Amino acid sequence: MPPAERDTRQRRAIHDAIAQAGVPLAPREILRAAGAHISGLGLATVYRTLKKLADAGVVTQVDIPGQPPRFELAGKHHHHHFHCRACGKVYEVEGCCGHFDDHTPHGFQLEGHEVLLFGRCAACINNTPATPPSRPTPPSRAKRTPTPRARKASRPRRRT
Repeated sequence: MPPAERDTRQRRAIHDAIAQAGVPLAPREILRAAGAHISGLGLATVYRTLKKLADAGVVTQVDIPGQPPRFELAGKHHHHHFHCRACGKVYEVEGCCGHFDDHTPHGFQLEGHEVLLFGRCAACINNTPATPPSRPTPPSRAKRTPTPRARKASRPRRRT
């Protein structure tokens, strides 16, 4: 925790939830984990605390396209992430394939990179049946009988 910030119970619980998870967490996941230790913790408090922790350099934001931002402890070694499209979890991927200078256009200067792998995690692969369950087909609209109000509304109005 940054020394300039007050170390509240809520802030400590949010920090600890992120630290113990070991993977990037979304604010609602942080609320669920920290809320188990602090009663009355709300989502607004989680967001405010995350902003303060990010501004202080304690946590960093991990962006997954189409997902809410996730947060992990700052100061980790260089790594990337894997996003499971089945369960939505995000995992850290150790190491880096590097050599991105080879792919940088001629005359450009590379300053950094972000790599996001996506697919299905091992747990989802093992728990997913070979064929997805079929959904019941909704009854055809043609077979439905209109309600009295719908029948009345569908009649043409008479001119007087």
